[in-house]
Amino acid sequence: MNNNKIKLFKHSLLAFAVIGAISSTASAQEENTISQKDEEDIERIYVTASKRLKGLQESPVAVTVISGKAVEQSKVMDMNDLQTLIPTLRVTPLQRSINTNFAIRGFGNGTNNTGIEPSVGVFIDGVYRSRAAAQIGDLPRLQQIEVLSGPQSTLFGKNASAGVINVRTLAPSHDLESKIELGIGNFNQRTMKGYVTNGVSDTLALSLSGGFNTRDGFTDSVVGLNQINDRDRWNIRSQALYQPNQDITVRIIADYSEIEEACCSVADIINGPTTAAVRALGGIVLEDNDPFAYQSALNLDPINNVEDGGISIQVDIDFDDYAFTSITALRNNESSYVNDVDYTSLDILTEDGQTKVDTFTQEFRLTSTTKQTLEWMVGAYIFHEEVDTGDTLDYGDNIRSYFDVLLAAGGASGLLGAVEGVYGLAPGTFLSTQSTVSSKFKQDNDAYSLFANFDYHISDDLTATFGLSYTKDEKDLTITQSNSDQLSGLDLDTQNTLFGVPIGLIPQLAPAIPTIKGLQFLPPMLGLPNAVENNQSNDSKTTWSMRLAYELNDHINLFTSAATGFKATSWNLSRYSSPFAKDKAALESSGLALANQNYGGRFASPEEATVYEVGMKARFDKGAFNATIFDQTIDGFQSSIFIGTGFVLANAGKQSTKGIEFDSVYNPTDNWSLTLAGTFLDPIYDSFEGASGLTGPVDLSGEKPAAIPERSITAGITYNFELASGAYGYVRSDYLYESKVHTAENVPESITREVGTLNASAGLHFSNGLALQVWVRNLNNDKYLLSSFPPPIQAGSFNGYPSQPRTFGATLSYEF
Repeated sequence: MNNNKIKLFKHSLLAFAVIGAISSTASAQEENTISQKDEEDIERIYVTASKRLKGLQESPVAVTVISGKAVEQSKVMDMNDLQTLIPTLRVTPLQRSINTNFAIRGFGNGTNNTGIEPSVGVFIDGVYRSRAAAQIGDLPRLQQIEVLSGPQSTLFGKNASAGVINVRTLAPSHDLESKIELGIGNFNQRTMKGYVTNGVSDTLALSLSGGFNTRDGFTDSVVGLNQINDRDRWNIRSQALYQPNQDITVRIIADYSEIEEACCSVADIINGPTTAAVRALGGIVLEDNDPFAYQSALNLDPINNVEDGGISIQVDIDFDDYAFTSITALRNNESSYVNDVDYTSLDILTEDGQTKVDTFTQEFRLTSTTKQTLEWMVGAYIFHEEVDTGDTLDYGDNIRSYFDVLLAAGGASGLLGAVEGVYGLAPGTFLSTQSTVSSKFKQDNDAYSLFANFDYHISDDLTATFGLSYTKDEKDLTITQSNSDQLSGLDLDTQNTLFGVPIGLIPQLAPAIPTIKGLQFLPPMLGLPNAVENNQSNDSKTTWSMRLAYELNDHINLFTSAATGFKATSWNLSRYSSPFAKDKAALESSGLALANQNYGGRFASPEEATVYEVGMKARFDKGAFNATIFDQTIDGFQSSIFIGTGFVLANAGKQSTKGIEFDSVYNPTDNWSLTLAGTFLDPIYDSFEGASGLTGPVDLSGEKPAAIPERSITAGITYNFELASGAYGYVRSDYLYESKVHTAENVPESITREVGTLNASAGLHFSNGLALQVWVRNLNNDKYLLSSFPPPIQAGSFNGYPSQPRTFGATLSYEF
């Protein structure tokens, strides 16, 4: 890379830090007074969507950019808040602090079940974060966030079949810069964060950043326990930038963060017939007429702990005509939790679990740097990951009495005791407090990708781009389970025998068999490896992308593209993991099938994405407008549905979405900036037989997928001002709208969500380095469900996760 390009790169980094340039979401469009000569260079946003620094308007990719200043001004505290600025992105926090799902254009999965890797790849400073637990935390000294829509497998490798969130932070500076910020808010929120960076020599610069965020919970316990949905997290991050000469740059990043929280609030949406049994035993079930009362009836405080850390080394070496880049990273993520999963004050079911993920990634790239007719990039990516996870479901003190009451209400009083007698078991054997179901899973994942990308400049105005990537992905599984629930282990097939007599002919059992089967909610799980089932997956795929970009004039760029994406096999690492029905005969003939063996599915086969796009990027004196029309499909979409006791994992035959996404900014004066962005979708399951529905397997072919809003719109307005004293400030508001949508496939159609959230903030910066900011999120106290699900062993009941209530606060910072 020559000196001019190095200077341009440095200038663009500085520009990101000191001004909000016109972005594709235009979330930070503050104008500085600058000369006409420098205006174009400073206002231009540079992105790495193509893994080479390129102007946003010249990049033929559907990419949305959020500047660091926009994040700071709008008080985006973590990844969960990002969707208020990006309409094409949906972020859904769920059962625990470690579970967050990202979806782009309605495509995305990867929550709760550790085996389901995200379809939206998250990269932080070039390093892939494979699990949601590693993606939560206060964003560090941020430069910008790029959200790439559509499959990005060609350049970003595995698990980018739906898109990419690319987070970039600022490198250390050789000039002394430092900042400390203190904040307070409602629910007793206390925050502190800061950074310092400086050069220690002509060739070495260091930086250190960190902070903590604590807050009381906003959900009160009705049984005298602690509040839920608190915040207790901290992080630290250090960097070193070593430049022995103008051709070599080494950037080392080390980070560590912890989360210790009670998460998450669960509301009763529909109380089914089992509610009466809970109340008959003196238990408390919350009323279902107000899911936003922010109350909890749990009989124990949930515990969620996460420790996440890693180190990365990026080496960039410039040669005469090309540049070499190497990014090496080691990451470790450990999490644990304890939850009351019956969500009542009775002690029925408690779940605890732990997960450890060790990841190593290595990327090599060679990139041409001279301006020529054919520009190229070639590279390789290596991925190794070890996942060790498991959970234990403990039967509580009230589980036996709970089922006894249910049976009595159904006219089968004393049935459990009668069945115990038939089998010669001691009274109280079934559903005892000593019963546990403990599942353990280990997965080793090795993958590599080889990729190449070529830009051919047909003319000064017309460029063709072609990308190609070959990915190979191998997984090796070990699954074991210890299940002491003797009731679920009974084989009640009427053709089987007990003491030589067919079960269907035993008078005490025959009439009650359907009822007893209804109590077998956790059949034993057959482990892997075994002599019949394969415990390995070996996938490979070549993906490609083609783009044509045309510069119509100095203001308008047009592009068209087609691309494919790929995500490898995902294994069901939940206690509902079970053999496929096709293996039933072989398992039975070999004597491996367990009593009351369940059949469902071990894994979901690879998903393959295809997208066609036509787009325009226009930039004018007072604003910008970008739009993309797309037709995107995923064959074999990996669907993971929670059914109360575990996850059903299956491939949708085909899911498609046609739509348009746009973003715009208009600056009528130097003081005012208006933004508008939106995504309009027409999602559909082209084919999906055997999906998990409300009453069991259903055919969703031709139906609209749940939880994907057809319309998402963000709008913002910012007023910037200066005072005679030299102080300057801003007033800002942002609005997010999502159209009404059914929240999940396996809940009633009446359970919907619709979002209309208003956020606001204002700030004042003084010439001495002091700054004051006030902010409020969810100003209008918008109430909606994040998601919904059927709770375990409570047929007819449905729960959901309520949105966060209004939060507000103020921060005081000092730069010196």
